[in-house]
Amino acid sequence: MTLPDRWLAAPADEDLRRTFADPDLDDSGWEPIAVPGHWRSTPAFADHDGPLLHRARFEQPPGAGDRRWWLRFDGLFYEGDVWLDGTYLGATEGYFFAHEFEVTEQLHARSEHQLAVEVACAPQTNRAHKRNITGVFQHWDCLDPDWNPGGIWRPVHVEESGPVRIRHLVTRCLEATPARAVLSLTADLDAAEAIEVHLRTTVGAADHGTDRTLAAGPNTVEWTVTVERPQLWWPHALGEPHLEQATVEVRVRDAAGSRVSDRRRFRTGLRQVSMRKWVLSVNGERLFCKGANLGPTRMALGEATPDELAADVETAKATGLDLLRVHGHVGRPETYDAADRAGMLLWQDFPLQWGYARSIRRQAQRQATEMVAMLAHHPSVAIWCGHNEPMGLDISPEAFAEPHRLAGLGLRAVVSQQLPTWNKTVLDRTVKRAIEAADGTRPVIKHSGVLPRLPTLEGTDSHLYFGWYWGDERDLPGFARAMPSQVRFPTEFGAQAVPETDGFMDATQWPDLDWERLGRTHNLQLALLDRHVPRDGRTYEEWKDATQTYQATLLRHHVETLRRLKYRPTGGFCQFAFADAHPGVTWSVLDHERVPKAGLAALTDACRPVIVVADRPPAAVAPGRALALDVHVVSDRRVDLTGTVEVEARWDGGGHRWSFTGDVPADACVLVGTVQLEVPDAPGELVIALCGEVGDDRPTNEYRTTITA
Repeated sequence: MTLPDRWLAAPADEDLRRTFADPDLDDSGWEPIAVPGHWRSTPAFADHDGPLLHRARFEQPPGAGDRRWWLRFDGLFYEGDVWLDGTYLGATEGYFFAHEFEVTEQLHARSEHQLAVEVACAPQTNRAHKRNITGVFQHWDCLDPDWNPGGIWRPVHVEESGPVRIRHLVTRCLEATPARAVLSLTADLDAAEAIEVHLRTTVGAADHGTDRTLAAGPNTVEWTVTVERPQLWWPHALGEPHLEQATVEVRVRDAAGSRVSDRRRFRTGLRQVSMRKWVLSVNGERLFCKGANLGPTRMALGEATPDELAADVETAKATGLDLLRVHGHVGRPETYDAADRAGMLLWQDFPLQWGYARSIRRQAQRQATEMVAMLAHHPSVAIWCGHNEPMGLDISPEAFAEPHRLAGLGLRAVVSQQLPTWNKTVLDRTVKRAIEAADGTRPVIKHSGVLPRLPTLEGTDSHLYFGWYWGDERDLPGFARAMPSQVRFPTEFGAQAVPETDGFMDATQWPDLDWERLGRTHNLQLALLDRHVPRDGRTYEEWKDATQTYQATLLRHHVETLRRLKYRPTGGFCQFAFADAHPGVTWSVLDHERVPKAGLAALTDACRPVIVVADRPPAAVAPGRALALDVHVVSDRRVDLTGTVEVEARWDGGGHRWSFTGDVPADACVLVGTVQLEVPDAPGELVIALCGEVGDDRPTNEYRTTITA
């Protein structure tokens, strides 16, 4: 039974805390509040930081026999203390996983019940030493830093079981070949007394049974199920994402015979993943991962509809992406279900973002284990990552307001990554070990975006903000030649752009917009945007269009560069970022209303299965200069192809053509020819146009430069 949406709430104070759990308390003056939901969505608590006291009444007929009853919170942001009928049940900590209490005694005693919950989500005032494991929700440059996500944000249930309850169930795929697949299952079973049980597991047509003896209280039971000649789950680029219905039952015997004490049903996929030298393989087939960072669908994640959650995954698939990095948070179950159905791989971050206090280590270890228990059965989850950018810095909107403050932040970030720190060295090792202990079937990355350290110059995946935080957007190819180890798997790059849904900008005040508000609340990093897209001499619409053009240009050429380095050494990439969770000027290619920026079309074109690319000419060239532009075909097709690429150079009053023909191996990047051109004495625009015919694909591309006078 899901509790009805008839909740009341009031701000906590010391007097009310002492009495609010009393079933006879008069709460007629309390404010109605939506559960599931976030308290700031209720006007009375729109500026409240908690704690907030919640009460709900419900009816449940008294239980009988050996039936047991459980109160389950699917999600509570971030800490809670729970009472039922005046009895204290316990405390919760952790926003993304379920918390459960046995309430058999209370439900046997009466039919009318009073649930009382104190919910706290303390603002993280010292953001270099945060204490809440809430990831991006309480510290990120793509959300409102003054937002508080507190609330009972997912449903609350009363559930029934027999004498044995399945408290946790972790499902992992140990082996997956066309001949057989092996699932490993670990269950935490809570028995009311010592008892013999029969565990029955079905996975598709496979049916497995095992008998176990349980002691009274908690028991951990492990077993495996073998599926002969399975249909494998594949990412959409490699095959069909076949899913199997799975059921686990705990059966007990009594005088009436065998009966189900508890049951879990879920869908899973049979597949194996591995990573070697930053190249991901699924079922033994390597895959160059074209990806993007996926933040929360909404800042108030509990209010996103299932259709909205699934639509982000489907749009990413239509864009040509194979991988979504669930950035700095654990999302709603609908996101993972949609990824399973779509054949979309997921890089799953544990919700650690930037700096944390030493006191969270034990809690982080526990919550990392809970993350695995919650998500391990999803075949789409391919990679675990422990911590995003583990720098103990208070990264705030004000840090980006002025160039000199940004330079100081950058210097501190570099220093913090070169030296051992508690976050990077101790906390992240703890989280990684906890994940590996819970799931040994997937690659685990200790932390993301850590720079190479002397003397080995080995880093992790890379965050390469050329053309935004540093340098020019044209710098990536040269950097890749100089530091190939740092382009093995870039998981962040991009530039901010003003969205189409821009009412929050108040463009009628141009050029005197409220830049301070836009910087703090709506994420605009004005000093950096001015560096790359100056406002001077432009109307608002011209400036907005220019920001989108700049973002699109950067994304297109970064992706083309990385795809040319396919497996030599690049294993994939994740662009930053895919979609906005609230009105903002961010790196996303879809705004908060899912209206695309120009960057989405550029990303889609650059991620097509077959592309033709050439060396990018300089921004300006002088007459008489010799250009030698290598032309490549990049193919993600799984078969060998033969192709032809036509190249045309056009300038004012003239032009020239080349034609190249050759074989294009499966899943490869191949050099098909070199364009040799002496720049003509024809000031104006020089266009290099490419048109390919590769198998059934007809890729095109174009590069422009200016011939100087």
